Amino acid sequence: MLDQIGITVADFDASKAFYTRVLAPLGYGPVLEVTPEMTGSDARHLGFGAGGKPDFWIGAGHGMPVTRDGVHVAFSARTHAAVDAFHQAALAAGARDNGAPGIRAHYHPNYYGAFVIDLNGHNLEAVCHAPE
Repeated sequence: MLDQIGITVADFDASKAFYTRVLAPLGYGPVLEVTPEMTGSDARHLGFGAGGKPDFWIGAGHGMPVTRDGVHVAFSARTHAAVDAFHQAALAAGARDNGAPGIRAHYHPNYYGAFVIDLNGHNLEAVCHAPE
């Protein structure tokens, strides 16, 4: 259904470092950066993804406010170990724990997820739907 999603961040450089570190265990990395020179304003954007396609974007500048309530973004993980590594990397990068890795059987019997609150108050999740 979705091709891509973007969120606004307060500190672009800190968020760039945070997401680069946190998404690496899931196999995602920086794909495309849009600079102020390219936008003709102070706006900066960075798309993360795999296989050369940016699916998740962060952005700052040009009057882009950070929402006070944050958003929820769930990243797909191939294994339970990747979910665990995401959670550990996020906490090490400054995120707050919002749910340790584990089965969430109320969603379905194989739903293995972990939750953190990022530097901007966004609720991030890594989830694996495969049994392990």
